[in-house]
Amino acid sequence: MLLKNGFLINPKTHTQELTDIRILNGKISQISAGLVPENSEEVLDLTGLTVAPGLVDTHIHFRDPGLTYKEDLHTGALAAARGGVTSVICMANTKPAVDSVETLTDILTRAKKEKINIYQTASVSQGLKGEIMNDFKALKEAGACGFTDDGIPLLDAEFCSRAMENAAELNMPISLHEEDKSFIANNGINAGPVADRLGITGSPAIAEEVMVARDCMLALHTKAPVVIQHISSGNSVALVRLAKELGADIHAEATPHHFTLTDEAVLTYGTLAKMNPPLRTEKDRQAIIAGLKDGTIDLIATDHAPHSAEEKSKALTDAPSGITGLETSLGLGITNLVKKGCLTLEELLEKMTCNPADLYHLPGGSVEEGTPADLVIFNPDETWTVDSFLSKSSNTPFKGMELYGKIHYTICRGEIVYQD
Repeated sequence: MLLKNGFLINPKTHTQELTDIRILNGKISQISAGLVPENSEEVLDLTGLTVAPGLVDTHIHFRDPGLTYKEDLHTGALAAARGGVTSVICMANTKPAVDSVETLTDILTRAKKEKINIYQTASVSQGLKGEIMNDFKALKEAGACGFTDDGIPLLDAEFCSRAMENAAELNMPISLHEEDKSFIANNGINAGPVADRLGITGSPAIAEEVMVARDCMLALHTKAPVVIQHISSGNSVALVRLAKELGADIHAEATPHHFTLTDEAVLTYGTLAKMNPPLRTEKDRQAIIAGLKDGTIDLIATDHAPHSAEEKSKALTDAPSGITGLETSLGLGITNLVKKGCLTLEELLEKMTCNPADLYHLPGGSVEEGTPADLVIFNPDETWTVDSFLSKSSNTPFKGMELYGKIHYTICRGEIVYQD
């Protein structure tokens, strides 16, 4: 396959140029202007389109095994491809949890049948109970790309420290859901004026911040590569910034919904704007954007969390937290960060491609000769409307919104896996 006249943005090498790209046997074989078609190869004219590394999403729930009425590996892969995502890292809080080599192997074996790259974390603890440590070495050897009990915090500080030490020994990321539940009466809604108007207590930012403060210091002392998941509080951003300055190998994820919306969205969208951690204040949102700008937050991840329409139709305090995100992440980033002058397009792509790939030791994330032909091809100036989904679920407040960054093609392992 030959891609002609595309504008390449490769954040890893800081390359921005009009060029051609030849793909052979699933890899990029040549990058140069003026390439001529050979042997009747397929040619895509990308005039006016931007070419970038396929997106790498470090925080995904495909609900497989156990809750596949919400999503499964196949529908999740389709949704990812539509969103320009060629590599996903799935969380371990499935049913059963990914706490054994057998469960991990089953998922990875089935994942090979899909047309995007599906990676899988293993849980830190047996049954996500935070009591018995899993065999990290065996799980790494079986293919786990990291460790997390996502959805459930590691409340025992000593246990969390030992888990970090084990991860550090293997040079594997450990990602943490930061939430001290003793502060929380109603999850999914920020404690404050909005919650007061709704007549509920909500979830205060301090529930996240005390855990982030603890784990920043544990990261500093254990030297582990630690990821603060779906950061939502401005104070948490400041804590991560300090930990980085002190020398901790610490990273943070920001979700598109946390840099786009505030808790006011719950008044408009109800349960579709209920997520954990919750949307917080405008001050928090601006602090997240500042953290993205200065590099404190080095990952953008969706926390793609599909739920059925029936589940989301329940009362606000009863409905599950979470929204889908794979099909809207690039559009939300371009619309709310790039078009508003908060980040350059290269800076946005850096946090969605090479940074996550490098952290998790994945082969994608860059467009260079000899690398996997995982690409997203889009027009950052073309608008599109969020009006349908390839995911099984559509629990998102962004339905009906017009976004910039229309995706025309997604290519994974040299194959077109999505075409508009």
